[in-house]
Amino acid sequence: MGATRRCMVIVGVLFALFMSSTSAQSCSKYKFAGNKVFSTCSDLPYLNSYLHWTYSPSSQSLEIAFRCMGTSSSRWVSWAINPTSQGMVGSQALVAFQKSDGTMRAYTSPIKGYQTRLQEGDLSFPVSDLSAIYSNNEMIIFATLKLQNSSSTLNQVWQEGPLSNDSPRMHPTTGPNVQSMGTLNLLSGESKTTAGASSSKLKSKNIHGVLNAVSWGILMPLGAIIARYVKEFPLADPAWFYLHVTCQLSAFILGVAGFGTGLHLGSQSPGVTYAVHRGLGIAVFTLALVQVSALFIRPKKDHKWRSYWNYYHYLVGYGILGISIANIFKGLDILSPAKIWKRAYIGILVTLASLALLLEVIVWFLKRSKRSAGADRSSHGTNETV
Repeated sequence: MGATRRCMVIVGVLFALFMSSTSAQSCSKYKFAGNKVFSTCSDLPYLNSYLHWTYSPSSQSLEIAFRCMGTSSSRWVSWAINPTSQGMVGSQALVAFQKSDGTMRAYTSPIKGYQTRLQEGDLSFPVSDLSAIYSNNEMIIFATLKLQNSSSTLNQVWQEGPLSNDSPRMHPTTGPNVQSMGTLNLLSGESKTTAGASSSKLKSKNIHGVLNAVSWGILMPLGAIIARYVKEFPLADPAWFYLHVTCQLSAFILGVAGFGTGLHLGSQSPGVTYAVHRGLGIAVFTLALVQVSALFIRPKKDHKWRSYWNYYHYLVGYGILGISIANIFKGLDILSPAKIWKRAYIGILVTLASLALLLEVIVWFLKRSKRSAGADRSSHGTNETV
């Protein structure tokens, strides 16, 4: 129980630190090419989107960069202001996508109805410096707007959808695609959806990341180290076994929760797919489920099948470790927290690897000493017989 309590305390501390950091730094730490800088940014709660801007109240000039992550070259993205109401109809949109020849197209489109095909047209306010880039599954729209309304709060709409023959097609009409609208205060930076929610999706991502990093990435390797090395010390038997089980079961429980939050995030983003991250996550969860289930059919120590079961247990266990660590780094690349968190996790892995190497040397000497002692006793017994 003491080991379990310590594990839970570690999880709580890491979770609190991570949440406090990522909630404040998720978009503010983003670096644009060419050292381009904006004064304010907002993590939009749907469609993996972010808005950066610099607003001049005196000239009513608004310079923006709208980012949509996790998209592909076969999809379009859009950010719009609705000067008259909240919602899609009446929005003045900036649209961008990558054409089949690899070039980018960025243009303006006034939304006059729900059946729009995002035809190009002039907006109700001037737009300059309109451009777009696409790289690493991220599309960014840049533009400078000359606002006509004296209010610092505006209605915003952002969207993404499929392309067909270099033409935008209808976006999904369920889930995040019909929730991606709200108000934005250009001075305070406060962003609210029409339902009054703020960054719930970002918080879900942070929870997902913390749960999986602590479970598969820290507790699971620690449990493996205990099973491989601590059991070689006579005084640690049977305590090593209970420590091993505590770490692995705690990791599995937290991992199941992390897997559940991942499924929830996937259901919130039907148009966004991180295929490699999702595939590795499913593989880790499946192998872990098989590993836990196999405990119920573990043969006794003297059973003739026990050695085969051990080989299977080691093979699957090390497979889980390798895949999960690789997937944690994939998740860090997707979440893009402050660099300190990636460095911290690398530091934890280095510490665990150093501990394993040290214990490997100690255990090797212990085994060598036992063999030498056994050989001495055998030789001494032979001499007495002679």
